[in-house]
Amino acid sequence: MALSRRTVQLVGRLHRRKTRAREGLVLVEGPRACAEAVRAGAVVRFAVHAPELTVETEAARVLEHLHARGDRVEEAAPRELAALSGTESPQGILLVCVEPTPDPGSTTSWRRFLVLDGVQDPGNAGTLIRAATAFAMDGVVVLDGTVDPWSPKTVRASAGLVFRVPVVSMDGDTFLDRMASHGPTLLLADARGRPVAAAHPDESWALVIGNEGAGPRDGVRDAAAAAVAVPMSSEVESLNAGVAGAILLYALTRESEGD
Repeated sequence: MALSRRTVQLVGRLHRRKTRAREGLVLVEGPRACAEAVRAGAVVRFAVHAPELTVETEAARVLEHLHARGDRVEEAAPRELAALSGTESPQGILLVCVEPTPDPGSTTSWRRFLVLDGVQDPGNAGTLIRAATAFAMDGVVVLDGTVDPWSPKTVRASAGLVFRVPVVSMDGDTFLDRMASHGPTLLLADARGRPVAAAHPDESWALVIGNEGAGPRDGVRDAAAAAVAVPMSSEVESLNAGVAGAILLYALTRESEGD
């Protein structure tokens, strides 16, 4: 059965940030990300799948779950799904979900969290959100000028784990005001910083990952208590933001828990 024109148009528009913000909807692509979104309790508006591509796969289990709870599921030919997808090789399923909207005020009670300040690559952002979930961060703050955490590429890079951790978008001035009044120790990821093992963070801290080229904005840099780095071989110039941030989150968590 051919997809309705309305479905095709909506899914196509959800590749644009402005449409996602207006509709409050998120496009999730691929079996793994879709399965994780469903497990995390994402509110699913509808699913689209190509039956030929979802036989005896993780996607089939997702579809079984959606059918069981009465969610809307539409079928598409593989070529139709390919036209809707942002990937070169669609994996048979996509979901349109409601974007979670955690209370920005909740950040004042977070003990440990991640801050993205100007990260531009959706792969890096997704990897960092995935790491924040893996290391039990209370949440992720995304400052203005950062790639959309709900873009299809970011969601896919997070393996759908973006639905498991509170993600709050905030402008830089508001963030700095809150850090001044309620904030934990602010730590900055910087290759020129002290080795992370020497950081000895307080019980409450936030790690800032800045723009891949320029680093964080000046106000955030000035507010940071310390800069921390991943010690590396002199033969390696740098790690990308996603890898470095994940290592730093792991190390800081171990340090603050006394492991």
